[in-house]
Amino acid sequence: MPAPAEFLKFIDDNASKFVARLGAAVAIPSVSGDGSHRPDVFKMSAWLDGQLKDLGVTTKLVDLGEHKMDGQTLPLPPAILGRIGDDPKKKTVLIYGHYDVQPASKSDGWDTEPFTLVVDEKTGRLIGRGSTDDKGPIMGWLNVLEAHKALGRELPVNLRFCFEGMEESGSEGLDDLIKSESAKGKDGWFDGVDCVCISDNYWLNTTTPCLTYGLRGLVYFKLTVSGPARDLHSGGFGRMVHEPMTDLIQVMSKLVAPDGTILVPGVDDLVSVADAEEREIYEKLDYSVQDVEDAVGAPITISNDKATVIMGRMRMPSLSLHGIEGAFYGPGAKTVIPASVSGKFSIRLVPPQTPELIEPLVFAYVEQEFAKLNSKTKLKIENLHGGKPWVADHKHWNYEAASRATEAVYGRLPDLTREGGSIPVTLTFAESLGVNVLLLPMGRGDDGAHSTNEKLDRANFIEGSKLLGTYLYEVGAVKA
Repeated sequence: MPAPAEFLKFIDDNASKFVARLGAAVAIPSVSGDGSHRPDVFKMSAWLDGQLKDLGVTTKLVDLGEHKMDGQTLPLPPAILGRIGDDPKKKTVLIYGHYDVQPASKSDGWDTEPFTLVVDEKTGRLIGRGSTDDKGPIMGWLNVLEAHKALGRELPVNLRFCFEGMEESGSEGLDDLIKSESAKGKDGWFDGVDCVCISDNYWLNTTTPCLTYGLRGLVYFKLTVSGPARDLHSGGFGRMVHEPMTDLIQVMSKLVAPDGTILVPGVDDLVSVADAEEREIYEKLDYSVQDVEDAVGAPITISNDKATVIMGRMRMPSLSLHGIEGAFYGPGAKTVIPASVSGKFSIRLVPPQTPELIEPLVFAYVEQEFAKLNSKTKLKIENLHGGKPWVADHKHWNYEAASRATEAVYGRLPDLTREGGSIPVTLTFAESLGVNVLLLPMGRGDDGAHSTNEKLDRANFIEGSKLLGTYLYEVGAVKA
């Protein structure tokens, strides 16, 4: 069922007002990973809670307790639970978003003040931290609510909201909240939810809308090799002692091949080969090898085959080496032998891989490769954190409704994509509620969510608000 014309017109007519509201949200520097900004994250929660209440949503702020960060004990920002509509004849849709953002300052290389929304009239870009991740999409839902309230129209579905303020810092406390609310059954906030919609990702490119039905998981490791009691001078001790840096690099070189093949036995073997039907999904995507090369700024793709390259991001695991701590870096030519060095690497996971399955394979292999060195240095390996991958049924009515909505707003069917990154809460919702979860992006692939000069195109903000509302009408029309 298409969205009513008066709803679409209201969004267009109030576009400037909606941009101003996004500006008010961006102006609150709700950086969850910086303790000095914790009061701002609480300020953002109060602001968002007030907006929801003004639009007729019943809300509840949930205290998630405390956590330790950078040697401080800090209060966790509250989760905002909201509800509007209790019609048993209507579908109930749960909306998730996060109101915290990544750090940003002009010293990082921003061209503008990150926490002042700049409207570039020439390009149509709305530039500011959080504009696309994830304040823009949250404001999109507020725009939908405001339109219906102003027009005196009932929403086509019942809505439940779950907004958090720690997504950029591990979503601490949220999993427990979702599980506990789900376990309460009819007394829980999520009782009766038929599906979940999350708008916290992006189009694959800058032109083609998409629906995302999968995310990779993650497991992150740290290898520490230690030897002498203190740093040494290479002139005094070179070729006299086993050197931690040499041993660490030897081990890390055995983890992944230049063509991306993961050398840890058993990791790649867990993943099935894509059949013809699945491979066709990747062949059809409006994304090319050239697009990848344009994005990275160099012709360095692992393969020249489009499907192979795209599957490397979406449906295959990957192992990346991230850095070495304790080693000399910077200007000059220091000749130190470091006493202890730590290398960090991660593996992006796809079903059926899980951190629990991968950890023992990595530990055993690393220890085996280290033993082959016959070195007198010491090795320590740690699993720092991890999250499971997620894949949904893209033939479910939730996706079909979103597909029809996308075609209605953008005049074309969306691409079906899986993302290379991770949003762990997606799997928590899927497993705890036992319902289909949809990722319905608002922004474009060049928005630079965690980068300098983060932006959301004005067209995506306004048309995206129409998309969110139209999606609700399409879900409302689904037969039980």
